[in-house]
Amino acid sequence: MAVAFFGLLSSVAGAQSPPPRFPDIILVTVDTLRVDRLSGYGYHRQTSPNIDALIRDGVKFTEARVPEPLTAPSMVSMVTSLYPHEHGTSRNGLRMRPDLMSLPKILQRRRYATAAFVANWTLRDQISGLAEHFNDYNEVFTRKRWYVFASEATAQDVSEEALEWIGEHLEQEKRAPFFVWVHYVEPHAPYRFHKSFAKRLGIRLSEDVSASDRYDTEIAFVDDAIGDFLQGVAKATGRRDTLTLFASDHGESLGEHDYWGHGRHLYEPTLHVPMSITWRNRLRATEVDAPASLMDLAPTVFGLLDLPVAPAFRGFDWAPVLRGEQPADMQRVTLHQAHKGAVQRAGNAAARRQGLLEVGRLEAGKKEIFRVKNDHRWFFDLAEDRREMSSQVPLKSEPSSELEAWLVEVRAGLEASDELPPPTLDEENMEKLKALGYID
Repeated sequence: MAVAFFGLLSSVAGAQSPPPRFPDIILVTVDTLRVDRLSGYGYHRQTSPNIDALIRDGVKFTEARVPEPLTAPSMVSMVTSLYPHEHGTSRNGLRMRPDLMSLPKILQRRRYATAAFVANWTLRDQISGLAEHFNDYNEVFTRKRWYVFASEATAQDVSEEALEWIGEHLEQEKRAPFFVWVHYVEPHAPYRFHKSFAKRLGIRLSEDVSASDRYDTEIAFVDDAIGDFLQGVAKATGRRDTLTLFASDHGESLGEHDYWGHGRHLYEPTLHVPMSITWRNRLRATEVDAPASLMDLAPTVFGLLDLPVAPAFRGFDWAPVLRGEQPADMQRVTLHQAHKGAVQRAGNAAARRQGLLEVGRLEAGKKEIFRVKNDHRWFFDLAEDRREMSSQVPLKSEPSSELEAWLVEVRAGLEASDELPPPTLDEENMEKLKALGYID
């Protein structure tokens, strides 16, 4: 295990005025980003120099995974530290339960100004219900990114709007800390080809460019925008105390297991994600090789700030480990679920429980997946078979008792969610979810 312990150092006061008690917090998430396509995680192409630099200066989690490989369920789990069957957004198009505790909502009680800038249609407040948790919730849908019906935004659009908000905030409340979440839609399919990055990535323009190559140029494109954004934040704030979180909402299958896309399976290409916490002059750069979850970000932030962690949070607070107060749990169990991409029609009160496809469990590198519709089961030893090519159990078999218990819990939560209002998607939202590939 490559966990290096560190202390929390005292911050350096600004020259002009005392810094706020708490740091500014930046949360950067990238849609559909595979961990193994980042150069900082060992990819042979230099796809992500700016992301690499950010992660290199912080705590790099090498074994982070998402509770569900679908945008809205994953992002709601990130801010609430709850599983999809608990917060209600188990599929795109299903609004989360109202009045839940969350990272931004609790930060507001500590006088943080909170803002979000999202560029994926599934995160619209009308669909997700996320705006309840922010002072300002900005849906950046300024253009048709793919020249199709699904209006989105480019990475530069998101960065520009977020930087404008930060600049205005600093002018009005110079001592108040802020929490800003930016969510970039690249490299979500259909992947665009960014010719300006082809040479750096070793992609020949004279040849037919594969989907995999286009995907890599999308990563380089969003990485460039993230670099500009982080530089803009540093310039605007005068590099005052800043805690920066980075993650992907899920990965992407690029043909593995004869599957393109994400959401419907629990294989590693969609489940395993990059994740990091960077707090310069406070956290020593290190790697954490123990199992981690996207749901850990919220409790860890509060742990690092020496604030109480909400009892309802299901994620793990890494602060004691990072302070050297306790060892990392290399045997930690992580639990996962997969659902259909989006609701097929509005008004379906049973859309949550009807959408369940798979449940999964990972412990000590041993991964079990159960497909609920046809009772298919897979068991992989990731230490020996990272590509999950050879299952060690009969295909048609019952889940283990541990995974069965998780399936029972997920189903009970989904059934309890039937009491929530059914989805009320209009024709525009249904068409755009379809254009994004979430409705067959």
